[in-house]
Amino acid sequence: MKTIVICSGGLDSVTLAHMVASEHQLTRIVAFDYGQRHRKELDYAEACAKRLNVPYDLLDLRAIGAVLTGSALTDDIDVPDGHYAEDNMRVTVVPNRNAIMLAVAYGVAAVHGDDAVATAVHGGDHFIYPDCRPAFTQAFNAMQKVALDGYANVSLYTPFVHRTKADIVTEGVRHQAPFAQTWSCYKGGDHHCGRCSTCVERREAFHLAGVTDPTIYQDPDFWAEAIQSKEPR
Repeated sequence: MKTIVICSGGLDSVTLAHMVASEHQLTRIVAFDYGQRHRKELDYAEACAKRLNVPYDLLDLRAIGAVLTGSALTDDIDVPDGHYAEDNMRVTVVPNRNAIMLAVAYGVAAVHGDDAVATAVHGGDHFIYPDCRPAFTQAFNAMQKVALDGYANVSLYTPFVHRTKADIVTEGVRHQAPFAQTWSCYKGGDHHCGRCSTCVERREAFHLAGVTDPTIYQDPDFWAEAIQSKEPR
């Protein structure tokens, strides 16, 4: 199955790229600049493509991102600390982001004769991000079958959509994904902050998977406090 991977440079999508390279035929990596608050993650996506020896397409969606206002990922709004399961994390939603990226990626796949577009949405995203949920991915795949009818037959590959981030860490170990060469933090400092939702979720995933986390965090202990705060009392 000739597959392109949408890669943000984070743990999930880099693991997915290594998994696809091992189990299928990875044809290219596609990344998007949508005006996110830092470009650091894109450097890790490019490095992944070089490591796996496939073409790297960085697509400019900054004009689109500029009108998708109100998100801490694109506006001058503080990124909140804590776990994804807290309501204040809704400020990190960029409306329709995955739908837009997937539509473009499907076009790229169709042009190059690829069989699938792979994206690393996973079970931990479901609470906050509607365009990461199974209902969305199934509906989007069906819509694209109609959109490309008679021109191309491209499917959506989402192997993690019903799995946890800890499962992704386990897959990363199995496929030798270099975790230290991935970037998750929303704040984009010299090191992962350890406090934003992606840092907390990343640290928790390694803990649950029983795998040593090679990530350097500015606050390496906050995750445990954040996990306790989300647990029912």
